[in-house]
Amino acid sequence: MSSRTLVRCGRMLCLVWAPAVTARLLPAVAAEAHRIPLWASVGPRLMCEARTVKKEDSLPILPKRTLLDDLVDKAVQPEDILQAWAENSGSGNQAAITLKKWTHLLIKTRGKFKQQPPELLADPRLTDLLTTLSKEVSLVWNSTLVSAVQALWIMNLPPTDPVLNSVQTEILWRVRRFTYKQLAHLIDWGAGRRGTQDVAIVNTALKQLELRWTEIADVRTITTLISKGERMSPTLMDRLEDKALEFAEGFSTEDIRRVCVSLAAQSRRSVPLLRALSYHLLQKSSSEFTTQLMLDMAFAYGKLNFHHTQVFQRMASELLPRVSELSPFEIIRLAKSFGFLKWLHLPLFEAFAESYVSNCEKYNVFQLSNILMTFARLGFQPSKGDEFYTKVHSSLEKSLSGLEPFLQTDVAWSLCVLQQAKPQYLIPLLQEQHISTLKDSASARRDNYRLKLLHIAATLQLEHPGSFNTEPSQSALDALPHQGPSSPPSTLQTSLRETLNILVDGRTDALRVGVDTVFGWTIEGEIVVDTDNKPVNMTSFKAPHLSHGGGQDVVPDGARRLAFLPWEFPNFCSKSKDLLGRFVMMKRHLQLAGFITVEVPFYEWMLLKSDFQKLSCLKDKIGKAVAEDMAK
Repeated sequence: MSSRTLVRCGRMLCLVWAPAVTARLLPAVAAEAHRIPLWASVGPRLMCEARTVKKEDSLPILPKRTLLDDLVDKAVQPEDILQAWAENSGSGNQAAITLKKWTHLLIKTRGKFKQQPPELLADPRLTDLLTTLSKEVSLVWNSTLVSAVQALWIMNLPPTDPVLNSVQTEILWRVRRFTYKQLAHLIDWGAGRRGTQDVAIVNTALKQLELRWTEIADVRTITTLISKGERMSPTLMDRLEDKALEFAEGFSTEDIRRVCVSLAAQSRRSVPLLRALSYHLLQKSSSEFTTQLMLDMAFAYGKLNFHHTQVFQRMASELLPRVSELSPFEIIRLAKSFGFLKWLHLPLFEAFAESYVSNCEKYNVFQLSNILMTFARLGFQPSKGDEFYTKVHSSLEKSLSGLEPFLQTDVAWSLCVLQQAKPQYLIPLLQEQHISTLKDSASARRDNYRLKLLHIAATLQLEHPGSFNTEPSQSALDALPHQGPSSPPSTLQTSLRETLNILVDGRTDALRVGVDTVFGWTIEGEIVVDTDNKPVNMTSFKAPHLSHGGGQDVVPDGARRLAFLPWEFPNFCSKSKDLLGRFVMMKRHLQLAGFITVEVPFYEWMLLKSDFQKLSCLKDKIGKAVAEDMAK
């Protein structure tokens, strides 16, 4: 900067001094003084002015078009390309352009390159084309060079091929001069390749993009790079997400779909970006809400556990008229995605159930299993339940026993939730042979399925009494190694336990907390109250819900056993006060086991500030629960 300033000052001084010096010198000397260098004779110009360049000098010098260029542009068959090259061979740059057009037409007219005969690459015209490209690779333009390596990749040339090596080496030399779009193309096309040079090109392009990420200024490049996120560094992905947030307004529905699916595949839950894309998705017209778009968006939202009620409502309104046109596979995908999100749209799920009733022969047993598991998760019961479950049972009676053991357990447990389980479905699952299949699974999975089998045994014992002796299976399940609950109690659980302790005046013999029952359910708090709803000593009472059985005395007449159930936010369907299916079954099982359930939902409990308010609330709930039980 300082040198440029000095040069400009020199020019101005020459313009000021030259006339004065010339006037005082002799004619001969004056003549010499007038021979001022050309740079000193330039007209006066402010130092802040930019250098002017003639317009004609700024235009690139393009090579003249040849007959080969015209023939390549007009070609419609790969043979036309090779014939044109044989008759009118050209430069290395033209060879690269010709090769790109040849591979494009070959794939367009004859299918994938892998399906072509091996002798195709032995054509002497193609060999001459590749030789010219290799010899004059240094003269090939940057954009054409990137297209050339793509064509060579499409041709599946071996890593040792000299032409491929020549082009790859030239790319590595020039990579710093490529635009960000050309770098993105190299990453997109070379991401799945395993050759040493291919990996080197992709990694070098990634490093350049990480340094020059601010240059990225178009939606297509952003979506392309995000879709290859598994190759990106976390820093570059963060910056790409920032860029996507900046250009979100210009995203088409296809761009939104690609980005969201890519984020879901990489388990990147970028909430600001998902919110922005959801907002712009809502602005799109109904014609752009294709079935494939909604399938992929529902999957992405479900995988990332991202809730956006307005988008869900819009998708449901667009899907309802199309349910009759959807295939069983598409219905299952949608139902599972909404099930993961715990979002129950009654008209849409009713349409799913009616679709199964009308086309049950098109659903295989795995698709039916997924429908039942989704309905059970959400606790959804079709309005035409008799007709729906008649077809379900007719299919399961033939195929349930043939399912893989873990899937068979899932389906039977779902039927227990939906109150559709028959003893013949459940009894085989409580045999020693089936229970032993859990032993070799991972600890988390083993604990999950052990609980499900306990719930199945509880269903047989409580809802189908006398159908099966569950004691041997209970012993076999207890013998399975399992871990106890490892998560600390939540704020709601801690607060409820403290209030229950106040309720019983701190008496340990009148309160049990964190009670693990033989039914597979955990009761947060258990007390026995007398006729005046006062807690009494319960250590001497029989407790069949406990593994050790409790004491010897029978609970006296008029006394009632209460179970306190705190319902957390995750226990409910999204944007609803309806419990999920498993918690409905929990409440039903405990009531059948002789408990009066006292429900404490989070949305009521968190409004209470003082211990006095919480204690009063519990007493009021106990009174109402006992009154309802007496009314029955």
